Amino acid sequence: MSMIKVKNIQKSYNTLQVLKGINLEIGRGEIVSIVGASGAGKTTLLHIIGTLDRPDAGTIEINNTQIQKMNEKKLAAFRNKHIGFVFQFHHLLPEFTALENVCIPAFIAKVSKKEAEHSAGEILNFLGLHDRLTHKPSQLSGGEQQRVAVARALINNPDVILADEPSGNLDSANAHELHKLFFDLREKFNQTFVIVTHNEEFAAMSDRKLVMKDGQIV
Repeated sequence: MSMIKVKNIQKSYNTLQVLKGINLEIGRGEIVSIVGASGAGKTTLLHIIGTLDRPDAGTIEINNTQIQKMNEKKLAAFRNKHIGFVFQFHHLLPEFTALENVCIPAFIAKVSKKEAEHSAGEILNFLGLHDRLTHKPSQLSGGEQQRVAVARALINNPDVILADEPSGNLDSANAHELHKLFFDLREKFNQTFVIVTHNEEFAAMSDRKLVMKDGQIV
């Protein structure tokens, strides 16, 4: 069963055509990695699938929902509920604890404080951070910060997790742990992962590796 369907996605910035008619189908529970040289269009494609940017042409369907027909308000609500993001830089808010950082998307979704904190605690526990709940980002290692960012992506139980170079700032041991974690999460929650990476080891572990070159999947 398909989770993501992308048809003829095109995107230009001024005169530069970044995506040249991308067609892609990703199944529910599949872990797909996207590789390719810098400038191939990988991050642009990820942002368009994640509804952070709109294509110039083409259609996107996530979990049988046509997303290009939504206005900005509906799109933001859909994104909050159905899509989780993990970036190379964890983007944690420095003044908040690990638990508070993870709760933020749940608060945006109007989940009660008690319920959000319970869910956040469970996820952080699952990710091996049960003794780090009250620590602020500056008190966490790079690997721990990235796991908090993963927990934040998971808090609203999204259908799809999109990750852009999630292990780019981690040493090889922490990178391996993070990659293994994605497979553990898929086993537990059956989520769909689309991951842009330069890490060849992880790309080889994925269910499918897509190579992008000059705005196309080759």
